Amino acid sequence: MTEIEHQNKVIRKIIQIDEELCTGCGNCIVDCAEAALEIIDGKAKVVNDLFCDGLGACIQGCPTGALEIIEREAAEFNEEAVEKRLESLKSKEEVELEQVKQIVAEHSHQCGCQTMEFDEPTIQKEVKQADSHQCGCPSSQTMVFDEPEVKTEVTGKISSTLRQWPVQMHLINPNAPYYQGADVLISADCVAYSYGDFHRDFLSSKSIAIACPKLDQGKEVYIEKIKNLIDGAKINTLTVAIMDVPCCSGLIGLAQEGAKRATRKVPIKYVVIGVKGEILKEEWL
Repeated sequence: MTEIEHQNKVIRKIIQIDEELCTGCGNCIVDCAEAALEIIDGKAKVVNDLFCDGLGACIQGCPTGALEIIEREAAEFNEEAVEKRLESLKSKEEVELEQVKQIVAEHSHQCGCQTMEFDEPTIQKEVKQADSHQCGCPSSQTMVFDEPEVKTEVTGKISSTLRQWPVQMHLINPNAPYYQGADVLISADCVAYSYGDFHRDFLSSKSIAIACPKLDQGKEVYIEKIKNLIDGAKINTLTVAIMDVPCCSGLIGLAQEGAKRATRKVPIKYVVIGVKGEILKEEWL
């Protein structure tokens, strides 16, 4: 046991997490400046009492009320331990970023793919419940929807309004020309499959990045890219589109953290889509 790990225990305030309520959305991790929390086996956990200052900054973003401040016997908060942990995590994130860059570079070399900007005319055109007992999170609960009573019939070919490539958050370059001064949409992966008029109502005239706040790795990379979109590309507005499941709200948290680190201020709107494809909420932050 190291000197830092060997600490006298005291009665003090510390975070407690109700795992029955926790969905693993990751909002608390974004809000915890000391990196005291991690998602382990789909649940948020305090990785070491030494890192938790007990002030509760992580509570505000929890959509289910799974976190609370309690008093119990715990090792004293240790700033030296926090600094070492943050340095370690920063190094890890830098390694992950280099790995992502290497993957992108190798893929580009193998298939000749490149960043593309589509021309102006293109811009202007327009199951059974298997695993739900193992995970109570609505994002993984299998559902089968009834056929809609009224079907919308569309005649003629519908043109895509996508104005760029790539679109995945790890692969995008915030300095790409189509982000400069643009209205940007950051969308959860599932939104486009749930909302029928996604291209017309959300994507048209916007540059896009897509991500999954629950399954994607290297979220610190996402935060830095959002910061660079705001400060470097000087985007005009930012819209965040998410699904109506608790874990998806983590994408809003990532956008807010990126905006907080940026020196510029931009209007940020979020839109919540129901699993059946309806708009449930649309608000400016």
